[in-house]
Amino acid sequence: QVQLVESGGGLVQPGESLRLSCTASVNILNTNTMAWYRQAPGKQRELVAEITPGDSTNYSDSVKGRFTISRSIAKNAVYLTMNSLRPDDTAVYYCNVDYNRRNFWGQGTQVTVSS
Repeated sequence: QVQLVESGGGLVQPGESLRLSCTASVNILNTNTMAWYRQAPGKQRELVAEITPGDSTNYSDSVKGRFTISRSIAKNAVYLTMNSLRPDDTAVYYCNVDYNRRNFWGQGTQVTVSS
């Protein structure tokens, strides 16, 4: 019922920044919590950040102070601004929403941090 499309990934050097975008096919940003997850090869998918309709945010300890999650209700989009990127941030990043008791995921966007 909801399509999520991520973009903005790429190859960057340590210390550089990227901004990821996730656009939803329906207006859900004002009623549902949106989240970013990531999965590195051989690792389980982990929660990176989430934002509620009331703009409360939560971050994993590994990204707190470096990453910022934000949203645009008008654009049905959620963003992840990533600063001071490290090689261990390398992963496929996915946006996520719990909608009608089902989890919906984007296709993922690759972030590679390497010198």
